[in-house]
Amino acid sequence: AGPGDPDPARVTEQGPASSGGWFALDDGWGTWMRDAAARAVRRVGGRRGAPGRSKIGIIGAGGVQFPLRLMGDMLSFRSLRQAEFALMDVDRAHAERTARDARAIAARHLIRGVTITATDDRREALDGADYVFITFMVGGLEVSRHDIEIPRRYGVEQIVGDTMGPGGIFRFLRNARVFAGIAADMRELCPDALMLNYANPMAMSCWYLSALGVRTLGLCHSVQGTSRMLARVAGVPYDEVTFTVGGINHQAWFTTFRRGDEDLYPRLRAELARRTASPDAEERVRTEIMQAFGYFHTESSLHASEYVPWFRKNARLIDRYGGRRWDHDWLAAHARKAQADRWLYRHLMVRLAPSEEYGARILDALEGGTSGLVHANVPNHGLIANLPAASCVEVACHVDRAGARPIAFGDLPKQCAALNRTNIGVHELAVRAVLSGDREHIQQAMALDPLTSAVCTLDEIRAMTDELLRLNEAWLPASLQRTS
Repeated sequence: AGPGDPDPARVTEQGPASSGGWFALDDGWGTWMRDAAARAVRRVGGRRGAPGRSKIGIIGAGGVQFPLRLMGDMLSFRSLRQAEFALMDVDRAHAERTARDARAIAARHLIRGVTITATDDRREALDGADYVFITFMVGGLEVSRHDIEIPRRYGVEQIVGDTMGPGGIFRFLRNARVFAGIAADMRELCPDALMLNYANPMAMSCWYLSALGVRTLGLCHSVQGTSRMLARVAGVPYDEVTFTVGGINHQAWFTTFRRGDEDLYPRLRAELARRTASPDAEERVRTEIMQAFGYFHTESSLHASEYVPWFRKNARLIDRYGGRRWDHDWLAAHARKAQADRWLYRHLMVRLAPSEEYGARILDALEGGTSGLVHANVPNHGLIANLPAASCVEVACHVDRAGARPIAFGDLPKQCAALNRTNIGVHELAVRAVLSGDREHIQQAMALDPLTSAVCTLDEIRAMTDELLRLNEAWLPASLQRTS
């Protein structure tokens, strides 16, 4: 798969106004955005010589469901129907499956100008790319299950383990080794490319990629999904609502939710309180957080219960707020995804239309299609004034042919920013561990994790961290591997 990757590496699928000026950011992001139009003009000769003839690489294209969904989204836009798609996975047969399905969908809908190839050579996929999608999880279930099962023995019960806690930290450490190789390849083979990252943990991953100099938009569907859910709860058509949202991935706050001049929050608070009075209600965690902190945030209650200390620190609370276990739910969900992959293929053969995911819509806008607003994860640099400047934040971005322009949010409500900062400290230490090679930062990140620290002593956290490090040794970034 490329220099710096584990051998063999198992990479599988992970797995959705306003205006502002340009931002001159320290990592070159603002410069890249200002130069976007100029780079489009410079695409002369060969496969990138005309608008719409971009090269799009997908790293981790062999996963089930999401890579095909992404291809269906991109084929839905006329601006991308002349593109060259290079689908890469360390399992070439899996990448070829996605490519074969995508070619069939293109043929069924009479899309003749597109080129879709499959490869297990990352450098081939990246060579000359204009856009690079990341859709992988390094190690697969065989490795990531340790992130859940070992902490469970110490009393840390995670539902998903892909964003915070032991699961999020060690997933990031495994991904970081591959990210470093991709970043080196991109500097050589496609230095002007934009990366669109879908791999979790989103905030840690995008923070690290920005530190490596990769221009990255981190994409998720939690803003889209939650805003639609809130519109249904309020009983208002989705196309009639407006909202303001900002924070960090999986914990961004809807600070306004309106229909015209009407503030919908009083209605939402009353209706969510009524709905969550039942012991088996789905959104009890987010509703209780809203009642305590004033605002509703992105990501489902099951996921959200992992990022704070209040809902999963003993068996009674786990049963109350969502006692389903990872090894039952996650493995079953993975099996269902394989079935859903075939359903999705049949659906796209009949009706080709974009989903609510942002990725293809961003490319359409950059290639001269419809401009619009998306929510993405970017370096903060003052966008949210009361969060650390170096952190990765999720904010609105306006996207058109000139580029993707993050919109300054201002201050979050103080209590919301304070809760975000409990997570950002973990993000920072995990990223610093990889950049510095200091393994103590891993233990410190684990100790600061809100759920882990609510359950374990410092001695227990160190023992758990050492155990996870031993099992993940072969997957760690070179900076963190033992020399003897």
